[in-house]
Amino acid sequence: MKKTLMLGLACLMSVSLMACGSNEGSSNGVSGEIAVYTRDSSSGTREAFEKGVGFEGELTKHATEVTSNDDMAAKVGGEARGIGYTSLSTDFEKNNVKPLKYEGVEASSETVLDGSYGLQRPFMFVTRASGDFESEEKEQLVAAFLDYLQNSAEGMAVVQKAGGEVDLSKAVAWEELASKYPVLQQDNSDITITTAGSTSVEKTLKAALEAFSPLAGNVKFVMNQNGSGDAVPRTLGKEKDGANKADIGFASRAFKEDGSEDIASAMVSGQYCIDAVVAVVHKDNPLEDITQAQLKDIFTGKITNWEDLNK
Repeated sequence: MKKTLMLGLACLMSVSLMACGSNEGSSNGVSGEIAVYTRDSSSGTREAFEKGVGFEGELTKHATEVTSNDDMAAKVGGEARGIGYTSLSTDFEKNNVKPLKYEGVEASSETVLDGSYGLQRPFMFVTRASGDFESEEKEQLVAAFLDYLQNSAEGMAVVQKAGGEVDLSKAVAWEELASKYPVLQQDNSDITITTAGSTSVEKTLKAALEAFSPLAGNVKFVMNQNGSGDAVPRTLGKEKDGANKADIGFASRAFKEDGSEDIASAMVSGQYCIDAVVAVVHKDNPLEDITQAQLKDIFTGKITNWEDLNK
């Protein structure tokens, strides 16, 4: 009996040591070189992430650039050792990725709106200057759409359903706002509103435009989203009269105040919702939470292997 008991204790100790050893210095089982993914340099998501984590200008040269948030999710979802970042509105399950808590806080509508989730950014818009649209009717329709998007209960609900975070307590009924825009009462099917800028806004913007069109005489729209850096040049800058011109530009970050994005002449500019930037890993990665310091070390190349993450 004594011999059997000793043997059992030895087995338990062996299993315990093996379990401890398997997690030592690793991200709970993931091992090998970390595959770092980042957005392109014109991305507002990238700027918000780098500023929020605190490593602007220090990105590791080994990071792989991707073209959009959907591309980011697909790349990380296809790489067991991958890590990247994307919008909270991303379909994580579809892309086989898992969003990580940041400093112990899960990204959600509640934590974004109350400010407890640290990695968040605004979705901004800017238009052409008043009088610089193709017609007075288009100018009025653009103004009406942005009022619908930013202030109406109906528009804000559409944005919220599409993943944007909004404060519905400030909403006004669209019927009340619409009365300011007589152009809405006519057939506008021969007018097309063109948008440019951030790819992160695509989901909320498309949903809002589709909901607005039948309320505005079936106005048409074309979305040409390539990155936040295009928002100002294509509405107010050097590209505003070229092939890529736009009526409204969108950015998934605040507009720069260093003179490179002067929006003073815009008919209207503002913010229509808040979004969270979320660090993501492959769905099978056991990691659940990550700190600012850990993200900075990974994205600057100080930590290059999963085994070193918790050392």
